[in-house]
Amino acid sequence: MECSSCVSLTLQQDEAFHCHHFVSLGLGVDSQRWIEFIKEAGLGAKDMYRAYTDMKEANWIGADKYFHARGNYDAAQRGPGGVWAAEVLSDLRENIQSLIGRGHEDSMADQEANRWGRSGNDPNRYRPKGLPEKY
Repeated sequence: MECSSCVSLTLQQDEAFHCHHFVSLGLGVDSQRWIEFIKEAGLGAKDMYRAYTDMKEANWIGADKYFHARGNYDAAQRGPGGVWAAEVLSDLRENIQSLIGRGHEDSMADQEANRWGRSGNDPNRYRPKGLPEKY
């Protein structure tokens, strides 16, 4: 079935992919905004990775929550796509950590720092004393 106006989406499962507007209508955004979302998500993922590599490089006791908050903050500054990427990557990391037996309390504290940064709050709330300014 062809989608003549995309006013209503009553497509069968196998017909959904024939409508070129299906994805953008499903998200309530136009195709240009969808492209921006994908760019933001990619850049947000890079921000998260940079915070992770900085955390490993710094190797600073007590800095874990700071880098969680900073990565999420930086990603969220990209826009909705960055917020989405930060949430997906943060949840994925914490779920993997839970599977390998990491403590529930520590995971919840990480998620609190993740949400703090992702909400646009200053990640320096979690910055430990003495952490080099480079970070």
